[in-house]
Amino acid sequence: MRMRGWVVRAGVVAAALGLALGTGAVANAAEREPTGPPQPNILAAGAYALPNPRIMPPGTNDWNCKPSQAHPNPVLLSNGTIANSYDDWAGLSQRLKDAGYCVFSTNIGGSPGAFIQTVGPVAGNAGQLAEFGDKVLRATGAKKLDIVGHSQGGMSPRYWIKNLGGADKIGKLIGLSPSNHGTTFYGLLSLVQKFPLARDLIGLPSPAINDQETHSRFLADLNKGGETVPGVDYTVLQTKYDDVVTPPRSAFLAPAPNVHNVWLQDVCAKDFTDHIGITYDPIAQQLVLNALDPAHARTPDCRFVPPVISSPGKQSG
Repeated sequence: MRMRGWVVRAGVVAAALGLALGTGAVANAAEREPTGPPQPNILAAGAYALPNPRIMPPGTNDWNCKPSQAHPNPVLLSNGTIANSYDDWAGLSQRLKDAGYCVFSTNIGGSPGAFIQTVGPVAGNAGQLAEFGDKVLRATGAKKLDIVGHSQGGMSPRYWIKNLGGADKIGKLIGLSPSNHGTTFYGLLSLVQKFPLARDLIGLPSPAINDQETHSRFLADLNKGGETVPGVDYTVLQTKYDDVVTPPRSAFLAPAPNVHNVWLQDVCAKDFTDHIGITYDPIAQQLVLNALDPAHARTPDCRFVPPVISSPGKQSG
C-alpha cells in the first residue's frame, strides 16, 4: 500500500524529538552549496542525499546567473514536508536550468545540515522561504520570481503572498499536489487531532504536519477572505492517485481568472503518479514548463509515463 511509506517516515520523524526547527536553515547567498547529479526518482535522490544532506539539486543556486529576456523571473523551488531540497528536485531542477532559467533552492524548517527538512511551523517555513527569495531577487536583479512548490511547498508561498509582502514579488505559483486545503490523510490525521497527547506527539518534531490537517487554524486563517490575490498566476497540478493530500481534490484552489487547476489524468489518462512521485513525473514536469512559459507550451508525450515509484522510507506532504 503506497500510503505506508508516509506512515513509516512520519514515525521516524516523530522519534526524532530532539530535532531543532528552523534555525539558520537559509543558505548564505555568498556561498554556492555543492550540487549533486540529476536523479530518476525520489528513491535514488534520497539514497544520494542521505550521506550528503547539504547537497543541492543540479543546476541550482548559481548566484552569478542573470535572468534572460526570455525568462526574466528566476525560479524558486519549494520543498514538501519532511523532504529536503535534493529529494524533491533532483529531477526537475536541471530540466529548468537547461530550459534557460536561473534556478534556486534551499532547505528550510529543519536543523541545518539535517536530512529531514521542512518540518517547522508552516508560517515559519514560509518566512524563511521569503527571506531566501529576497536574496534571490537581490542577487539576480529580477523584479519578481516564480515559485514551483511540492505539497506544503506549493501551499506555504500563499502565506508569503498574503502576509509577508509576496504579492509584489511573485509572478507565478505552480503547485505540485499542494496541500492548499490540507489533508485528512484518509481520516487518520483528523482523528489524531481529537487526542491532544497524540496531536502533540506529532507536533513536537513536526508542527507542519498538524498545520496541514484539513481543519487546522493555520489553514482556516490562510484561506479566509479569499485563497488567491490578483496579479499572481496560480497553477495547481494534481494527481487523482495522491495518497498523502486526501481527498486529492483538496489541492485545488477556488476558481478565479488567475487560477488553473489541472488533473494530470486529464492530460494523460494512464499517468498513475502518486504524491511522492509527481516532481519526477515527466508529464508534470512538462506542465510546469508550460505554466512558466505558456507562449512556448508543448503537449506532454503520454508515451513516457513512468511506473509508479513509492518509497518505503520517505514521503513528503
